[in-house]
Amino acid sequence: MVLCVTVAGQDTTASSLSWFVYMMCKHLHIQEKIAQEVREVINLKDDPSVDELAASLDQEALNNMQYLHATLSETIRLYPSVPMNARMCFSDDTWPDGFSVKKGDMVVYQPYAMGRMKSLWGDDAEKFRPERWLDKNGLFQDESPYKFIAFSAGPRICLGKEHAYTQMKIISAVLLVNYIFKLADEKKIVNYKTMVSLPIDGGLYVKASPRLWHAKP
Repeated sequence: MVLCVTVAGQDTTASSLSWFVYMMCKHLHIQEKIAQEVREVINLKDDPSVDELAASLDQEALNNMQYLHATLSETIRLYPSVPMNARMCFSDDTWPDGFSVKKGDMVVYQPYAMGRMKSLWGDDAEKFRPERWLDKNGLFQDESPYKFIAFSAGPRICLGKEHAYTQMKIISAVLLVNYIFKLADEKKIVNYKTMVSLPIDGGLYVKASPRLWHAKP
């Protein structure tokens, strides 16, 4: 279990954060909304140092960052760290739709494609919309892992799921409160590199400028 979290959780988390920053660059109003949510949750009055901000992000604070959690989930829905996965059948079985599999069959599923299926996510399936994860009160509403399959499901569900969310929320909160991110080249097409994981091909180049809260009215 420890090996899974410490080894398997490196490239996957880094990839998700890269796509998250890309989404923030493409949706500056969402970037602003998250930065404001973080400040409100931890009741920031001044411009803290990075160390002071990180120290204030305890588990309770992270749990209250509902919009940030929704935005990370929406990023992973569209850009899952593992775009394709497979399972081996240990015995003959018949699925609910009547399809039969035999012992030894390899069943491949694609979280990348499933995250963009209109039959699962509606007509706006390919649109980046964090609000789809929030209820009418603005609280995060999780989906079935068999629908949001990026972390797998059932007995083989990712052991490091909550650990990954905690890492991503801390890093995202610290970065967005302190900096505004924009793409270094707005015209450059950003695409993925086909691997076991889903890294950005060639990396992601951004401009980070200080977020000056005290200069705002």
